[in-house]
Amino acid sequence: MAEVATSRIFPAASDQLLVVIDPVARRADGESVRIAKDVIGAGAADAKVCLPDGPEEFARVLARRGSRRPVVIGDDRALVRAVTLLHRRRELADCALSLVPVGGAVSLARSLGVPTGAVAAARAVLDGAERRMDLLVDDSDGVVLGALRIPPVGGVTRVREGAGGAGRPWLRTCRSLVRTLVPARPSGAVSVPEPGPTRLRVEVDGSTLVDLHQPVESVSVTPDASGTARVEVRPVSVGAEAAPLLAEARTVTVSGAHFRCRADGAVSGPVRTRTWVVREGAWGLVVPV
Repeated sequence: MAEVATSRIFPAASDQLLVVIDPVARRADGESVRIAKDVIGAGAADAKVCLPDGPEEFARVLARRGSRRPVVIGDDRALVRAVTLLHRRRELADCALSLVPVGGAVSLARSLGVPTGAVAAARAVLDGAERRMDLLVDDSDGVVLGALRIPPVGGVTRVREGAGGAGRPWLRTCRSLVRTLVPARPSGAVSVPEPGPTRLRVEVDGSTLVDLHQPVESVSVTPDASGTARVEVRPVSVGAEAAPLLAEARTVTVSGAHFRCRADGAVSGPVRTRTWVVREGAWGLVVPV
């Protein structure tokens, strides 16, 4: 993840905080939530705690924060949700976010430099410094904080079972065959592996890096430290392993057959074309000094 110079150090005694506790975090690890809340409450001069019941209330609380600095207690998805909401309200540039990672999915938080222990992360909220980071913004106004990959690593197409299989013996037979060929998944879902190599056109700053005639294994786009993104395309190898195609760009467009993307732990799509633009220093995250 790209970052630029640290811009602000926050003295806890003079800071007004809005602590938003994601409901998933409360269910996943209530003890860590309690510890983080106690540490922040003991160290901050003014901390307001909110317990939204779902995404809509999460958005309303964040929108009504006033001059308070938002602190999210939750997992990677809660962080991405907060950044997305602030970006779409065009308030991201003037807002420094803090995160206390709680939940099962915290690899993004770790990669961004946030401690994954409740006490250390809560202390960073109080005594840390804002680090400005680059952001990938796509043409549907979605954001990517870390790296994105096409096709998604380990991605699956999940088919929900239920009444839809009733009266369709052929469908039940196919599902039974799938169960014998793939590892078991949680009850109520069947996982089918994503397709393999695909044909995509990848354009970087208007120039074609790879075209539709060349099948590719994967495409990855990662924000760099210079306000650009590192682009890596791995062509399908025939015989000897093909060398990856590398580029740096501010704008990346991928088009071709319907494809899915994995970014920040979530899979999106399918789409036929998508463009990402690097926004340099677009968002701030408070991390340990």
